[in-house]
Amino acid sequence: MHEVTAWCAFLGAWLLVAGPILQASLELQELDVDVARSAMKGAADRVDEPDVSPWWWLIPPVGYVLHRRASGAYRQEVMRRLQPAELEVVFAFTNRATGWAMVAGGASLIGIHETFELVETLERPGWWTWPISVAMLAVAAAYTVERSRRGESILQRAAGSDPVATTPQESPDARRSD
Repeated sequence: MHEVTAWCAFLGAWLLVAGPILQASLELQELDVDVARSAMKGAADRVDEPDVSPWWWLIPPVGYVLHRRASGAYRQEVMRRLQPAELEVVFAFTNRATGWAMVAGGASLIGIHETFELVETLERPGWWTWPISVAMLAVAAAYTVERSRRGESILQRAAGSDPVATTPQESPDARRSD
């Protein structure tokens, strides 16, 4: 019975990872990201790229600090040039993405723990935890990708077909009135 509960905890934990990844995908697809993306690109094109000499990387801490400062100033200037409606879409996207990433990240930690518990229950070497965890994370991400592709495919077929032609034909038996 202990093995059964270990398997249930393992599968449940990884479902808690797949759920937020899928939900993030669905919610982020609903946002009008194209408007924000084109606005960001337009604003970025009007701002000069930061210019930090590569020589500063000979002293890595100084190079890192200078690069971070220049990148931060560049991002602030790009954001300053966006219209309020565009900025609202950008923040809505980043806030949702960050929130769901935190939920999926926390669930991944639970998944790793439950994977370790399953490996221990099955009396396998502890290092099995890592490849199994990576595989389960890949399965969760692949499920979301496949579900999104399938949904888009169904919607495209529905948009390109005649609704009358897609209704099933009545069988001769269904037309008879007894």
